[in-house]
Amino acid sequence: MFWSAALAADSTPRAPSLDEAQRTANDAAGWVEENWSIWLSNGLRIILIIVIAVAMRSLIRRAITKLIARMNRTAQAVDGTALGSLLVNAERRRQRSEAIGSVLRSVASFVIMGTAALTVLSVLKINLAPLLASAGVAGVAIGFGARNLVTDFLSGVFMILEDQYGVGDEIDAGVATGTVVEVGLRVTKLRGANGAIWYVRNGEVKRIGNLSQGWAMAEVDVTLRYDEDLDRAREIIATAGEEMAKDPAWTEKIWEPVEVMGLDSVTLDSVVVRVQAKSMPGHAAGVARELRWRIKQALDAAGIRMGVPLPAAEEEPAAVPVPDVTAAVAAPSALNNPTSPQSQATAPIPPVPPTTVSPGATLGK
Repeated sequence: MFWSAALAADSTPRAPSLDEAQRTANDAAGWVEENWSIWLSNGLRIILIIVIAVAMRSLIRRAITKLIARMNRTAQAVDGTALGSLLVNAERRRQRSEAIGSVLRSVASFVIMGTAALTVLSVLKINLAPLLASAGVAGVAIGFGARNLVTDFLSGVFMILEDQYGVGDEIDAGVATGTVVEVGLRVTKLRGANGAIWYVRNGEVKRIGNLSQGWAMAEVDVTLRYDEDLDRAREIIATAGEEMAKDPAWTEKIWEPVEVMGLDSVTLDSVVVRVQAKSMPGHAAGVARELRWRIKQALDAAGIRMGVPLPAAEEEPAAVPVPDVTAAVAAPSALNNPTSPQSQATAPIPPVPPTTVSPGATLGK
């Protein structure tokens, strides 16, 4: 009874005394007084780091945007002129500059904000070694899993920085051929000759053949008959090329005089004359078509025949009916041969001649 009453008295919660509450408050106040300066210092440092990072990021992104806008204005200033058609394509320059600006802004944001986050963690006395090790392992795993994406992205970055091709260029990418419609960091969009849109991953492109950089060559093969006057044909073709080069519609597209290269091939009934003209990039096909048209008209007007001569039609004599000598001939038969066994077997037996008996002869003995 006594022990149970004692245990019940001990288990009853006892209100803290005034001295204990005062001592607890004094300890808390002392701990706050000892650490408030550290908290204030760390808080101010964190705020300062964030403010500096945000301001630096904003300034750098704004500077990159102004640089890209200036590049676009420069491209638009010469667009539509002869110099602009020769040196720069406005849409190509705009997309290339926008892609480079996007890459630069992303890299700047990643570097600045990543550095600020690591600095804040170091201020908070957080051990960064395990975090960096985990980030390294995660980065390796992501790199293995998304290696195709990383390859496409890096290939696109180097392709844009090196200006391998741009919007409006006609390229041969190996897997597809066509005119570049859009250039991206991961995918390049091409329009084929039949109008199809091809999406080519930048990492899949092993070689690039750009048909629109520098200059282009328009080639025309003229097939003439073997017996035509080649010197006269050369003069007519050269005259047609000069007239085309003087035409205002083609003056800027043809950069050098049209040149008759000579005979490209010789056969028994025709010869092929090759004609070349150096033209503006991307306009070789149009120059070749117009040059072919003018050469055809000039040769027709001069009476020079083109193409391979048709073979002369040979007249065959009328067919004379030949009588069939075998029509009246009977089919061969063994009975027609008198010496054959079949003929002898069917021959009639000759009659036996009668026997004559003299008078006075007697039969028998």
